[in-house]
Amino acid sequence: MSIEVSVSSVPRLEVALEIDRIADALRSYGRSTRKVGAVVAVSGGIDSAVTLGLTAKALGPERVCALLLPDSESDGESTRLGRVVCATFGVSPIEYDITPVLDALDVYEERAAAIRAVVPAFQSDWPHKLVRSNVVEQDLASFYFVEGTNPRGETFKARLDHASFARIYAVMNYKQRVRKMIEYRYADERNYFVAGTPNRLEYDQGFFVRSGDGLADFKPIAHLYKSHVYQLATAIGVPAAIVHRRPTTDTFSLDQSQDEYFFGVPIDAFEQCLHGKDAGLSARAIADGTGLSTEAVERVFHDIERKRRNARYLESPCMTVPMVERLLEEEVR
Repeated sequence: MSIEVSVSSVPRLEVALEIDRIADALRSYGRSTRKVGAVVAVSGGIDSAVTLGLTAKALGPERVCALLLPDSESDGESTRLGRVVCATFGVSPIEYDITPVLDALDVYEERAAAIRAVVPAFQSDWPHKLVRSNVVEQDLASFYFVEGTNPRGETFKARLDHASFARIYAVMNYKQRVRKMIEYRYADERNYFVAGTPNRLEYDQGFFVRSGDGLADFKPIAHLYKSHVYQLATAIGVPAAIVHRRPTTDTFSLDQSQDEYFFGVPIDAFEQCLHGKDAGLSARAIADGTGLSTEAVERVFHDIERKRRNARYLESPCMTVPMVERLLEEEVR
């Protein structure tokens, strides 16, 4: 399946210059922290593929540790493509199935129990996913549905109440936090730093888990729009199967796009709204290029600001109580 990402409202990169700039930054970070390589978790998607390619170019493939970290609900195609991109950039991957860890934490059964609050017959092995309400159709509040199929092949869709969603969200965050724990295990062993994989849309909007996939030492593409990531992918030779693959969450047992789970509108339209908002353009000026109405763009604007407030917390450092001057003076004496 091919995905077309519009760049009509987003300036194109000077690709060669950007590749060199990121490579220089990666090398500089390694020198300043005395780290001798990088760990990259590879998902089979374009963001991790580009991050892997850039780190291999900057540091050499022998100084990059690529991790494939599937669980029982991961798409097998994701793991296969992860192996392909590792081979493309000359990096030997380490595969670690996190299913036993998630089983020990009762992740699948806790999630099933939360879903049974709205679908009483639900079992953990039923194919399912979470889908967000469409931003264009909602004025303010957003909510989530669980969709799936039962063993008789019958489909179901039920709106989640707040308590059920919160419980599902909490236990599913284990997946990202377990993966990050494993990344740092290999980083510590090798004296490597962890390279994160979010693009600008994800980083700006908080599409990550605090102390999970949001945790990294260096995020080489967090300043780049999704369309920029595609430009880099083509330039550095990311395999076409990954370039043309639809961006997914690879979190639930049913295929789930990023726009239906998080962004609420197609990614290319969201990108143009984000760029246009930051450029000071009006909703009317952006609407023509996105296929959305002016009213719909205004709703996306509202959603952008709401998510940014949450993202500030997700990226904030640990807070402490400030030391009072008297104690500081006593410490000096």
